[in-house]
Amino acid sequence: MTFSWTIPEGLKSAAYAARIRIGEAEDHIPFFVRAAKPKARILYLFPTSSYLAYANEMIVHHVPVAQAIGSHPAVLTKTEADYFQDPKYGRSTYDHYTDGEGVCYTSWLRPILNMRPKWRSSAIGTTWQFPRDLSATAWLEHQGYDFEVATDHDLMRDGLDLLKNYSVILTGSHPEYWNEFGLNVMEEYISTGGRLMYMGGNGFYWVISYRDGEPEIMEVRKGEAGMRAWQAEPGEYYHATSAERGGIWRNRGRAPQKLTGVGFTTQGFDACHPYFRMPDSYHKSVSWIFDGVEGEKFGDHGLALGGAAGLETERYDLLLGTPPHTKLLGSSTNWSDNYPGVHEDIMFHHPGLLGTQNPAVRADMTYFTAGNNGAVFSTGSIAWTSSLPSFGYENDVSRITKNILDAFSKPGELPGGAWTEDEKSWR
Repeated sequence: MTFSWTIPEGLKSAAYAARIRIGEAEDHIPFFVRAAKPKARILYLFPTSSYLAYANEMIVHHVPVAQAIGSHPAVLTKTEADYFQDPKYGRSTYDHYTDGEGVCYTSWLRPILNMRPKWRSSAIGTTWQFPRDLSATAWLEHQGYDFEVATDHDLMRDGLDLLKNYSVILTGSHPEYWNEFGLNVMEEYISTGGRLMYMGGNGFYWVISYRDGEPEIMEVRKGEAGMRAWQAEPGEYYHATSAERGGIWRNRGRAPQKLTGVGFTTQGFDACHPYFRMPDSYHKSVSWIFDGVEGEKFGDHGLALGGAAGLETERYDLLLGTPPHTKLLGSSTNWSDNYPGVHEDIMFHHPGLLGTQNPAVRADMTYFTAGNNGAVFSTGSIAWTSSLPSFGYENDVSRITKNILDAFSKPGELPGGAWTEDEKSWR
């Protein structure tokens, strides 16, 4: 089937899909519409580089420990069964070639069947990447926000010229794969007064690159550190498309904590959990974030295994670059042993590395201000976005997110600014 469609002039910037039906079969082919002339103050940035990394992933087939990681037996969907058996759909960067080597290239020049609004991952039993991110844009629509959308690929093409049109940028739930140009642009955006809402977990993690003039082909090399499905061979740590060293950004001196205040600390898929307010959250510079939220506990609900904290989470860590003035707003602890600490933190193996004993296994929610009235809010959890729709979008996660977005999208000073330097302004 071949068809074309001309985007009507003035169509709202958003994620759309072409719905195709043949008999009882149905498919949705997503696409993104940019604003011809940006007018909104809010931008939702879809992490299309991460979508490419996971494109048609076969983790339950190619990763021997997939069931142990997922904490449950995988139940394949028909879609998965179809593309597992048909080589024309290609492989993801979580898979292997027939000779056992890891897949280091991925492309959008093929149908990406797990980038669909109704997709559910059999490996973890819930949504992942694109369909999870739709919970955030649905929330924005429900709340009546005027917002526009763009993708990682738009950012790589237009750089700061894209981001500077907006007061606030919202990330996807799992913006894991970033190139150096994208990181540099995001840092410059924040330092020049931009405001970032990091709405996920395990982001800004793997080094990627694209060949000049070929944004449809992405490369990643996985070696030495990082939670990974394969190990690059000696001599293959450097990218063919950019000649730079691959791996995780932390090993190149750019731990995610330096950008967002938090960085990857654990993953697990047996259950998600609530957060609890930390003492910093009562400081007058940030207490406004919890206006309308009752009690110490929040996020004890959600479409992702029952909580706002979980799946893959992040932590505040001054040693890895969390800005020292960062406020630790909330934290989620008391995890099971299905949540191990990440192995880039491990120098020697020893007892106490699993969730029931490891203090690094947690999800931290943070906030810090930057120069020129910029600021960064980080949820510290992939599952956060999936808690936004609970109870008809009327819940504590929704309220906290709304308080932040309302403040970040308005011009001028941020709430609590008069108290930023007053460290005695506690409850």
